[in-house]
Amino acid sequence: MTTTPTSKNSLRLRRHARVRAKVRGTAARPRLAVFKSNRYVSAQLIDDEAGKTIAAASGKTIGGSQGEQAKKVAEAIAKTAQAAGVTQAVFDRGGYQYTGLIKMLADTAREHGLTF
Repeated sequence: MTTTPTSKNSLRLRRHARVRAKVRGTAARPRLAVFKSNRYVSAQLIDDEAGKTIAAASGKTIGGSQGEQAKKVAEAIAKTAQAAGVTQAVFDRGGYQYTGLIKMLADTAREHGLTF
């Protein structure tokens, strides 16, 4: 008998597993994976075929409020992606709802040249 998960994080991990079953990153179109904790926001561009991270940015190094972090992380990841020759990505919201910080990060990344 399995028990139903009760914590917010365990439910998020189940949603994330459903998203990851459908979303795969390639070298030409890597996966933009987003993670947020209670303090920080971070993002990575991942090539799942090769198992490598192309670019990463974290709010730990940037500081500020989470809203500012989301915008600056998206700018940093977009600049690093363009330097690596990547213009398209697949968005992996990580089981989070597409509102607030997640939407802000996605919109800012789009403004700075990433297409998804």
